[in-house]
Amino acid sequence: MPPKARKRGAPGATTTNPSAPKRARQSKLAKENNITAAEESEIKEVFHLFAVDDVDEFADEKEGVILVDDVKKALSALGLPPTATELPSILSALDPTETGYVPYEPFLTVAAAKLRSRSDEAMAAEVDTAFRLFVGRSGGGRAEVITLHHLRRIARELKEEANVDDQLLRDMILEANGGAGVGAGVTLGQFRDVMQRAGVF
Repeated sequence: MPPKARKRGAPGATTTNPSAPKRARQSKLAKENNITAAEESEIKEVFHLFAVDDVDEFADEKEGVILVDDVKKALSALGLPPTATELPSILSALDPTETGYVPYEPFLTVAAAKLRSRSDEAMAAEVDTAFRLFVGRSGGGRAEVITLHHLRRIARELKEEANVDDQLLRDMILEANGGAGVGAGVTLGQFRDVMQRAGVF
C-alpha cells in the first residue's frame, strides 16, 4: 500500500499563511545604532521626503542624499528637532568636508542618537513626575525625599491603609535607601533605582 500523502498543516509540514503580517527584520545598520526596524523605517521614510538622487558626487548612494539645509527640517519631521546650540555640531559631523549634502547612513546615526537621548529624557521626566506624586508640592529647606508621612498619605488616598501597616511602609523605605534609616527617607535617585529594578521604567 502506498504511503498516505501528508495532510496540509500536519506536524512537520511547512505551511505559510499569506495573511500573517510579515515582521520587519532589523538591518545591520539598525542593530549598529540600537534602533528597531520600525524606527529605521520611519527615519528612512522621512529621509526620502527630502532626498535628491541626481548628485554626481554621491551617485553610489542608493538612498540618495539630502541637502545640509534640510537636515533640521528632516529631524523636526521625525519629532527630533535639534536645538540651536546642537545644530552646528550636528551639521559639521554630517558634512565634515562641506559638500552641502548628507548621505543616509550618517543621517540615520544622528537621528538614532537623538531617539535614544529622547527616550532617556522621557524616562527621567516620568520618574520625576511619579516622585512628585509621592512628595507632593512641599518645598522644604532640605532636599526633598519620600518620607513615612508621604507613604501614609498615599496609602490613605488609595484606601489601602487597612491593608498596609507602618512596619511595611518602614521596610519599603529601608529597602529603597539601602538601610540608611527610616528618617533618611528615599531620594529621587533611590526612587529611580527602585523603579528600574521593578521594571516600571
